[in-house]
Amino acid sequence: MKAKITLLLTGSLFFALAGLTPVHAAVDEDAAQALGKKNDCFKCHAVDKTKKGPSYKKIAAKYKEKKLGEKEAIKQMTEGKKVKLEDGSEEDHKIIDTKDPKELSNLAQWILSR
Repeated sequence: MKAKITLLLTGSLFFALAGLTPVHAAVDEDAAQALGKKNDCFKCHAVDKTKKGPSYKKIAAKYKEKKLGEKEAIKQMTEGKKVKLEDGSEEDHKIIDTKDPKELSNLAQWILSR
């Protein structure tokens, strides 16, 4: 009887602790930057300064303020919607050249973590 209770408690503890692990793996910074470079993202964006488009820090702050997340960031990168540039003009956002959900997720998480 004691062994069953110990086994039950151990199993319960295991499942409780398993819930504490993060759902997303750590961002692969090198892969995110390589994908951004391959797609000319850095032509319009920089991490902490404004270029033709807003900095990634500014983008991350906007997404956080509006309670937007990875899904919306990926949508922006893959649908080519119109974006307002820093000079007030508008143009279609370049579409990221990958369909790999892991690559898209990693890039979105990298941008949002700035």
